[in-house]
Amino acid sequence: MNEEQKLSIIYKGKQYFREIIIPNHLKGLSSLRLKNFNVNPFLVNYLASFLCGDTEPESIAKALVYPRILGTSINTSFGQNVQIFISSLAEVVGNASGIDGIDIEFVDALDGRRKYCQCKAGPQTINKDDVATILGHFTHLQNKARLDRLDIRITDMMVGVLYGEPSELSGNYRNVDKFCPVYIGAAFWEHITGDKNFYHRLAHAFGEVVEEEKIDGSQLVREKVKSIAAEIRERGGI
Repeated sequence: MNEEQKLSIIYKGKQYFREIIIPNHLKGLSSLRLKNFNVNPFLVNYLASFLCGDTEPESIAKALVYPRILGTSINTSFGQNVQIFISSLAEVVGNASGIDGIDIEFVDALDGRRKYCQCKAGPQTINKDDVATILGHFTHLQNKARLDRLDIRITDMMVGVLYGEPSELSGNYRNVDKFCPVYIGAAFWEHITGDKNFYHRLAHAFGEVVEEEKIDGSQLVREKVKSIAAEIRERGGI
């Protein structure tokens, strides 16, 4: 893959964050109210003290808001919308597959063979039932290859996990890997681009979008903490 194609992937990824992830993230932050939290009063007071050294309303609000807006909400948004990114990726690396259950087809930068890839978001994103579904799609592809006399090997069928490390793969992914390769994070992106460093380059580029869009996230979070703290005061604490 040439540099122009790599830059195109980065551009598509940035657009995905600009048009999908960031608006959903900002909307989630803006709409947060105290009622949106399933509060454990024992834990939240402990966490507020652990984080800030006291249990003032602002500290409790931080203990509630920080995990939600920096963890839960953004991870949910990424997972729910990842197919949009995968579709844009297919436009650059090869093409969206017309085969049921296969997300993208591309020529592997390492071995030069055509790959039939199911893409997944992260290392914990499939359950036990998904294993049978994934393997069923590959079995269908194998049968099609026999009928059409296509040169498709087991190693030409793969699951590509967009981010993570091999050690983080769930047992469900490991069960899939017994049948066909599962490539995760840097290894997956290297098969697509031939560049060992592309995964980290792409991840860094996503962070650049905040600066390019001139989003002052810290100020937005501070304002939300104040808002939640005011609600806590109104109800006399947690």
